[in-house]
Amino acid sequence: MKKPIRIINVPLDLGASHRGTDAGPIAFRIAGLRGAIEQLGYRIAGETDIPIPSTESRRPGDAHARYKAEILVVCERLAVETKATLAAGSIPLVIGGDHSIAMGTVSGISAHLADSAQKLGLIWFDAHGDMNLPATSPSGNVHGMPLAHLIGHGDAQLASICGLNPAVDPRNVALIGIRDIDRAEREFISQSGVAAFTMRDIDELGMSEVSRRALEIVNTGTGGFHVSFDLDGCDPQVIPGTGTAVPGGVSYREAHLLLEDCASDGRMLAMEVVELNPFLDLANVSAERAVALVQSAFGRSIL
Repeated sequence: MKKPIRIINVPLDLGASHRGTDAGPIAFRIAGLRGAIEQLGYRIAGETDIPIPSTESRRPGDAHARYKAEILVVCERLAVETKATLAAGSIPLVIGGDHSIAMGTVSGISAHLADSAQKLGLIWFDAHGDMNLPATSPSGNVHGMPLAHLIGHGDAQLASICGLNPAVDPRNVALIGIRDIDRAEREFISQSGVAAFTMRDIDELGMSEVSRRALEIVNTGTGGFHVSFDLDGCDPQVIPGTGTAVPGGVSYREAHLLLEDCASDGRMLAMEVVELNPFLDLANVSAERAVALVQSAFGRSIL
């Protein structure tokens, strides 16, 4: 019997340069996310909206980690909600918002697994490494830092949500689709222990082989894995509605194949989809395609 799914909306855009990802959950609703999941035979256990402070009433604070205090509060709330969802026997489906929210999602899942002495595996699908540090980030935007904090580096508070540091072992992390990496970040990724599959790797090996290797990494010695899916990992021709688009990305079919393999594996504990900016979209096509990708992650097949 399929576990129920709880949708957790996190309309945050404080971690990014461009405004607009706060409207991501609304675009998913318009694109019919709930009905699309129910078509697959899942029951929706409920829908939660994480409270978000408004940008207009706040100052960025530390230029090296802009809006850090506000993002930390949101991530702590999200971690509590995510952990409670798993404890209740449901699957968290987190809808962003910018990618800084992953610090909350992943920390909550890891805290849930830690209660039974288990570890988490993590598939991180992204055009960017998201492994900048406050001291080296060229922008100070926290959505470019979450993976570095989840493997235990950077700001002490952001790297210790739920009292975990690290939230995930880098040896159980597969970073897929990267093609736009900052100079200092490149060296850090190489030394981090994270398995990085660049677009060249996908070109040479094929997504099927990349997917196979990634699933082996995230399932080795873990209690399951989480998929953190940044829509900018897809080529902009597939997903135009994102504020950090980088040409030369993953095709629509390649993205579906990765998520179909995640579903077939059977050990996916949760999923999040981030960085949808409907103000940059074309007639909500990105949200509609994102909903179809979510369906693949939860078992939709061609036959």
